[in-house]
Amino acid sequence: MSYPKDLLSSRAVVKPGLWAVLPGDGLVNNVIPYIKGCRVSIVASPKMGAGFVQYVVEAGTNGHTVSPFAAEAEVEGFLYVIRGELKVTAGEQTVTLTEGGYVYSPAGTGISFVNQSGSECKFLLYKQVYIPLEEKISAKSPEIIIGNVNEIEYRIYEEMDNVLIKDLLPTELEYDMNMHILAFKPGGCHPIVETHVQEHGAYVLSGEGMYYLDDRWMGIKEEDFLWFGPYVAQCAYGVGTELFAYIYSKDCNRDVVF
Repeated sequence: MSYPKDLLSSRAVVKPGLWAVLPGDGLVNNVIPYIKGCRVSIVASPKMGAGFVQYVVEAGTNGHTVSPFAAEAEVEGFLYVIRGELKVTAGEQTVTLTEGGYVYSPAGTGISFVNQSGSECKFLLYKQVYIPLEEKISAKSPEIIIGNVNEIEYRIYEEMDNVLIKDLLPTELEYDMNMHILAFKPGGCHPIVETHVQEHGAYVLSGEGMYYLDDRWMGIKEEDFLWFGPYVAQCAYGVGTELFAYIYSKDCNRDVVF
C-alpha cells in the first residue's frame, strides 16, 4: 500500500443480512492464529448474515497452517487455488494443487497447506457446518474430493450456449453443498431473475459483468467477491470481450431446518 492518490472511494456495498459486493482492492488482512505467513481476508461470515465463512488467502513463500483448517467435528471445508502452487493435505491424502486445483474435506477431516513453490500462491478457503442425512435416507458419508477445474468440461447452462457451468463436487444426497463455476460469454445472461432459498458466495475469476442484487445493478469484475442471502433477487450478464466467470458456493440437498 501507499499514500492515496485521490479522494478515497470504493465500489463496496454491504447490506447486512441481504447481500454484499467486496472489491479485491479493498480487502484487509485478518490475523488467523493457526495460519502463518499469509495475508488472509475474511470476506463472508455470520457477522454479515452468511451461513458460512469464506476467505481470500495470499500465501507467501512457506505460508502454511500450524493446525488444520475446518477440522472441527461438524465442519466441512473447501480450498480452491486461484493462481500459484500449493501443497495440501486432507485426511491421509496429500497433493500439490496448481491453478484451478481444489480439495473438499468432509466434516471432521480438515485441510492443511504449505506453500513450497518459491512464489506467492492465491487461493480461497471455505467452511460451513455440515448437515447430516437421516440414516434411513442414506447411510453414506461425504468423501474427500480432489480435482482441477481445467480437467472438467463446461456444460451448457439452462439450454443457453452462451452460458456455461462446471460442477466441482458430486451431486449425491450425502453432500449438502456444491461449488460451481458459472461463465457468461459476452452478452450471455441468466434466463430469469432468480429468487431462491439458497445463498451464494461468489468470487470472480475473470472478465466483467453486470449483476442485479435485490433492487440494484452493480458493475462486477475480476477479484470481486459477492455474497447474497436467501430470497435475494439476482441475475447477471457478461460484458466486454472476455469470459465473465466466477466460482460460487451453493447449499443443497437439504430441507429447511426450524
